[in-house]
Amino acid sequence: MLRRLYHDQPAAFAFTPANQAWAEGQISKYPEGRQASAIIPLLWRAQEQEGWLSRPAIEHVANMLGMAYIRALEVATFYFMFQLQPVGSVAHIQVCGTLSCMICGAEDLIAVCQDKIADQPHALSADGKFSWEEVECLGSCANAPMAQIGKDYYEDLTAERLAQIIDELAAGKVPVPGPQNGRYAAEPLKGLTSLKDHESGRTKYNASAQLAVDIGDTIKRIDGTEVPLLTPWRDGPKAKVGAARSRKAAEPTPGNGMSADATGVTVQEAPAASRAKPRSKADPAGSPKAAAPKAGTKAAPAPAAAAPVAGASVAEVAPKRRKVPRAGGADDLKIINGIGPLLEKMLNEMGFWHFDQIATWGPAEIAWVDARLKFKGRIERDDWVSQAKALAKS
Repeated sequence: MLRRLYHDQPAAFAFTPANQAWAEGQISKYPEGRQASAIIPLLWRAQEQEGWLSRPAIEHVANMLGMAYIRALEVATFYFMFQLQPVGSVAHIQVCGTLSCMICGAEDLIAVCQDKIADQPHALSADGKFSWEEVECLGSCANAPMAQIGKDYYEDLTAERLAQIIDELAAGKVPVPGPQNGRYAAEPLKGLTSLKDHESGRTKYNASAQLAVDIGDTIKRIDGTEVPLLTPWRDGPKAKVGAARSRKAAEPTPGNGMSADATGVTVQEAPAASRAKPRSKADPAGSPKAAAPKAGTKAAPAPAAAAPVAGASVAEVAPKRRKVPRAGGADDLKIINGIGPLLEKMLNEMGFWHFDQIATWGPAEIAWVDARLKFKGRIERDDWVSQAKALAKS
């Protein structure tokens, strides 16, 4: 399918202050010279803010990352997740039209969209609330036919059920996503034939659908004001916020009045091999060898012993726990980046209900919890403690 930029473009684009801070946090994940790796999340946040990706938005993101415009356009025009024209103010419906879904009734779903929204894909409904398109395989073949609406999959659809979903969305409701025929996930229609012991203790819906239900509204777009901007990877003296904007003036930044080379590749995009330092002729392997001391001279002192390796085993100490949450109710631990419904349930069962409990953990307490979560390293990797401290103060 040919994907082109929309004919009617806005004059300019700028992130909201909160989204700008979020974007700089994403850029800081990557080392200097590799900021282009943040292209997809930044384009996605621009789309979340405006509803679709305009040319000014794409070029704004390219400038932030020091990329040639064509590189950002290649990404934006390749993925169906990016909308290159205005979409419905409530929802844009993407109907999978590939083999499994087509065999199982995708054409009937498309007919519903044509009847209730617009005759042609990408056209807005009369009230401007909805738009639709047919897309390539969304990877939910076992639950065909299906459609993606907002951030969620609606699977095992019938024409009647899709029509109901559109009506519910128009009325301001957010239907429960996931299988629409009573299935939990992608098990056989007649029920599980194995692994039946996994049915006990599971959430009401499968993990993806349950998360959507917990969030409460996965259709709503993000303006940056209601989303935590926690970026624990930026903590520490080596953090570099917005490093892409602090390049040397001599480095070409296409789109800022400078052109790239004939291929459109800028300095930071050049292959690492071309920037490698030449190896010594005396040592083809590239590892310098210490010269032997001259006769009659003292040998250089031996290097000091290496510092203890970070992450070495720490004696476990059980943190303070509670049998039940405080009178005001438990905190929503899922707000902490890295904690989902399953981990929250495990933490509650262990006696952790509140942000200020997690905020007090030291290395010994982290080791104790880590050994019982069965998700080794998650606590330190996502820096739960710093996040919990910030949330406990708010």
